[in-house]
Amino acid sequence: MPKRPAAPRYKRIAFVASSVPQAQDARRHLVRRYGDARPETADVIVALGGDGLMLSTLQRFMNSGKPIYGMHRGTVGFLMNEYAEEKLGERLAAADVTIIHPLLMQARDAAGRVHRHYAINEVSLFRQAYQAARLRILIDGKERMPQLIADGILLATPAGSTAYNLSVQGPIIPIDAKLLALTPISPFRPRRWRGALLPDRARVTIDVLEAEKRPVAAVADHNEVRSVHSVDIGMDHEVAMHMLFDPGHSLDERILSEQFGY
Repeated sequence: MPKRPAAPRYKRIAFVASSVPQAQDARRHLVRRYGDARPETADVIVALGGDGLMLSTLQRFMNSGKPIYGMHRGTVGFLMNEYAEEKLGERLAAADVTIIHPLLMQARDAAGRVHRHYAINEVSLFRQAYQAARLRILIDGKERMPQLIADGILLATPAGSTAYNLSVQGPIIPIDAKLLALTPISPFRPRRWRGALLPDRARVTIDVLEAEKRPVAAVADHNEVRSVHSVDIGMDHEVAMHMLFDPGHSLDERILSEQFGY
């Protein structure tokens, strides 16, 4: 007697979509086919769009404990699965789970206000004006670089190591590695410094030198704070987000493929 297929683990699905027409059209088709639960009562969140939509969805449901499965209906889709309307329940049931933790940025601005934002990919500091930024770097309270002159610097998670970090020649980090990538952006001095790999429990402090003359902005994914004087960054291991990927297309597989030029 043939075995009956296992029942899907995720019966109540909530769909979220970006504003682009193809994502909205996909949402209408999927809602007609599978229904649409409220996010608060759903077993799983299905995000339709590109990586920007996935990042905002992860931020929105960060503390919900609900798994998130993305389907590519946008521009860049590194964090997304391929789009298909058929057998969504079966795909969700067979999906592999990747657990990721965000960075917490605490940025103090010129007025002394402290701004707290989470980042899934990276926290970046950029010069705001024509002059290069002058930055002092401390790791776990110990000064490691008294002065970096550059366009900026970023701290990336493994999940974000193939994003902006890679474009500025930072290292790709396997998703299960307990590491963070600290990468300079167009460094002038020290000219040959290409960054550092840090334990994912390290606390990174970046002080802005000559902050009035050489203003710097800090960005946690898409949240920006202007004219910062210092920024503290660390991974928040208390927050765990569950991302779902089709078998053979997991995030660790994609990150590995990036290292071989795929």
